Amino acid sequence: MNTSTAFDRYMERIEAGERLSADEIQELATTPDILPLGMLADTARRRRHAARTTFVRVATYPLDTVIHVVPAQAKEIRITGSPEHLSQALDVLARAKKTAGERTISALSWTDAERFAGDAQKPLREVLMSLHSAGLDAFAELPLDRMQDLETAIDHLASAGFDRLRLTIDKIAALDRTALFVRAQQVQQSRGCIQAINPLPMTLATFRPTTGYEDVKTVAIARLAAPDVPTVQVDWPRYGPKLAQVALTFGADDIDGISPSDDAPEGRRRAPLEDVRRNIEAAGYSPVERDGRFAS
Repeated sequence: MNTSTAFDRYMERIEAGERLSADEIQELATTPDILPLGMLADTARRRRHAARTTFVRVATYPLDTVIHVVPAQAKEIRITGSPEHLSQALDVLARAKKTAGERTISALSWTDAERFAGDAQKPLREVLMSLHSAGLDAFAELPLDRMQDLETAIDHLASAGFDRLRLTIDKIAALDRTALFVRAQQVQQSRGCIQAINPLPMTLATFRPTTGYEDVKTVAIARLAAPDVPTVQVDWPRYGPKLAQVALTFGADDIDGISPSDDAPEGRRRAPLEDVRRNIEAAGYSPVERDGRFAS
């Protein structure tokens, strides 16, 4: 799969709004021709979003922080860390909710919810509903490579009130992610509650870091494999502005984790808001700020 003729055929189909098959996606995932692959993904992304590129400003707090004041610019509060037990998680969420106001609160991983259910000997659906009632609007991590029964997990989350799901990747190897993205597309077609895929690993390997080539290729494959998932996201603080900017040209349409601070010790152009806007515009897209519920 390295001829321009094959890419031309794919381009014609994507421009017409046709989905590629799982076998074709797997074939594309093995191609070394990364630039044509990026063109395919960018075409798919522009059919859905045109030049529009969203970003969200997130105030991040460790689990043990008592949140007194949230920056006015923050559209989402994200709590990091893993509570030891369900009661601790509920307490943290309830306290955060008092300060958050209308802002989205995200926290926890799917593995936390499973552990809470096992330790408390409660049905998973009941645990999810209690977390949502306490103030959790969205899970910070729903790793495709850690969710053994994705369909059932999605059903439990949706029934508990989590209806704009952001799927993530923990640390599975790049080539093995393709099947997960295809699976997410299949679930989205039947359930329709997946809002975003963040396709790059949340856990960075110290001894085998990912490469920029591998990262942008993964972003492109995620966009092509899951055309019914509205948003393909890249993490600004984890992967940096340069990778984020290139990822936009490979199918990403949303940048996560922008600092809500307006501090600019290196000058106004380096303030977080100006920095992300400038990088989006330099890539040829139009920046649009959104909230934690993906509304702008």
